[in-house]
Amino acid sequence: MRLFHGTDNAEIQRPTVLTLGVFDGLHLGHQLIMRTVVDRAHETGAVPTVITFDPHPRAVLHPESAPPLLQTLDQKVEGFGVLGIEQTIVVRFNKAFSQIRAEEFLRDVVKDRLHAKEVYLGCGFAFGHDREGNIALLRRVSQELGFLADEVPEVRFRNQRVSSSKVRRLLAEGKVNLARRLLGRPYGVEGLVERGAERGRTLGFPTANLHPKNRVIPRNGVYVTGTLIDGQWRRSVTNVGLRPTFEAGTEPSVETFVIDWAGDLYGDVVRVRFLHRLRDEKKFGSVAELKAQIQKDVARAQSYFERNAARHRLSMV
Repeated sequence: MRLFHGTDNAEIQRPTVLTLGVFDGLHLGHQLIMRTVVDRAHETGAVPTVITFDPHPRAVLHPESAPPLLQTLDQKVEGFGVLGIEQTIVVRFNKAFSQIRAEEFLRDVVKDRLHAKEVYLGCGFAFGHDREGNIALLRRVSQELGFLADEVPEVRFRNQRVSSSKVRRLLAEGKVNLARRLLGRPYGVEGLVERGAERGRTLGFPTANLHPKNRVIPRNGVYVTGTLIDGQWRRSVTNVGLRPTFEAGTEPSVETFVIDWAGDLYGDVVRVRFLHRLRDEKKFGSVAELKAQIQKDVARAQSYFERNAARHRLSMV
């Protein structure tokens, strides 16, 4: 994967088959777009390319309604590579860029700079000043400029369009299994492991206290998770919440107990994927009650992994 910031880099490979968009979460709809771009690029002898925008356009134009992002830019770019995209071009989105007319962008960037053979948009996506760059304009201009343009159909799940906003709602409700269906993989976060109060260690369940880079965290509760350590996914149980038994916190914490593993993760960046929700977070009357519940949570997690061994191996790749 080659990463470029801006469209005027001489090392960008051409000709291209490309798509453009935000693609937050890289859900099943986004994945269909990427497969289309990759397949067509291979068939036409071009380079499969993505143009994405940072920050999110709404964060610049309408910050009061800007959505929290499911992925960091680095996570998204990595996902492009996994899906077969060979180069990503990140365009810095600001108010000046938002004033560029869609047709000007197609002529100057898509045709002249990137030598696009084909361009694909997600269903309903629009770009350029006042969002005038819809599929109708793209098709009209593409005929004049000599490249093919088309719209990739939306992906539906249970008669509803798969979307990033739907994934966010499911995660806010703690429905990580359904979110996983829309994403085609378990939802995950990553972050630096920080030193906490070490109460888990005194209970016999030492936890990695994660400071997530991701802005979207599933609803408070206890989850069966997978934790990536030294390139290997390990079974784990994760508590998302405010630790009500010990303190009245205001910032949700992400605390992960890795089953059958002993080691020091302080200062490491680790990934955690949410596989199944076990229960709500609750306040216990005593430390002994909390410890007994954690033992039950770990046992239920082990049972989950045994029942879903094949699916677990596939989903954690």
